[in-house]
Amino acid sequence: MNTLDQPLVLRCGLTLPQRIAMAPLTNTQSEPDGSLGDAEFEWLVRRARDGFRWISTCAAFVSEQGHAWRGQLGIATDDHLKGLTRLATALREHGAAAVVQLHHGGAKAELAPGRPLSTVDGGPANTRAATLEDLDEVIEQFVAAAQRAERAGFSGVEIHGANGYLFTQFLAPHDNPREDEYGGDLAGRALLLRRTLRAVRAAVSPSFAVGVRVSPVDVWAQRGLVLDDGVQVGRWLVEDGADFIHLSLGDASGPPAHEPDAGAVARAFRDALPGDVPIFAAGGIWTREDAARAVGAGVDVVVVGRAAIAHPNWPVVYTQPEWEPKRPTWSPDYLRSVDVGEALLQYLSGFAGMVEGGAAPRG
Repeated sequence: MNTLDQPLVLRCGLTLPQRIAMAPLTNTQSEPDGSLGDAEFEWLVRRARDGFRWISTCAAFVSEQGHAWRGQLGIATDDHLKGLTRLATALREHGAAAVVQLHHGGAKAELAPGRPLSTVDGGPANTRAATLEDLDEVIEQFVAAAQRAERAGFSGVEIHGANGYLFTQFLAPHDNPREDEYGGDLAGRALLLRRTLRAVRAAVSPSFAVGVRVSPVDVWAQRGLVLDDGVQVGRWLVEDGADFIHLSLGDASGPPAHEPDAGAVARAFRDALPGDVPIFAAGGIWTREDAARAVGAGVDVVVVGRAAIAHPNWPVVYTQPEWEPKRPTWSPDYLRSVDVGEALLQYLSGFAGMVEGGAAPRG
């Protein structure tokens, strides 16, 4: 039996029918105010209908201060509930466990009113150093957003602590020179994420899943994130109530890019954390061989990103012996045929070599 076809029960009691997840992919298909757009609804529901049984929304902003890009989904006010409820209902009807990824852009919140919040003043984004009162408010915003997700009918939430956004800005030594309780050593740099997780866990039902996505190591830019620190943060997050840990990696089965002798990142987490807390990992999952390597490296749930764009039925077809994924460059017509809306098509076209007629491949 294929391991990924086996169900998995989280500590909160939520059962995943399979161990394959659709990644929380930025798709720019929401309305300007963050309300769910019809194209975004169709994009996600198509993937649940065609075989994904764990569907995550894109990063959804928990406040206007954390609003990062145009077309981003919102979960910042009760005005967003109508669309979110519609989405959760449809995903559930297709048998998918659905989660909202809760997000604050921090220094990357390009649509924030005034100066965006971060660890310190200045920098390329002309950020404002978050005060203690600001950070208390951020925690409250995540709590309110998680409660909205539960009211809307989702199965859980994932706190986005990865990819250079607010929580990573606090975790990364190179980005956090603060001298208050939210800076200094690893315990101080991790405090904002830990307090947010604890507050969210306490504010929702015990059966509602709460997980965290983290960047446990430097992937592209070097910001001082190293594996030993990442594993320790993972241990703390489990103590604080995380039902799952989602690793954002360039290679789901590989070592840290800047620590090549450290061994597989996922294996380090799997060996360090309790067995009832699954390790999700994204990074380069296209084929059954990729998935098998990830499982062998310690991953419990493989997270499919770009392959899910082209193949809404990836969990159904990936094990077929003769099947090969359609990799970029994709034609616009093909992407439209798999419910990629025009806004997402335009977004993808900005990446080198992704879409025919879009940005040219490098080199």
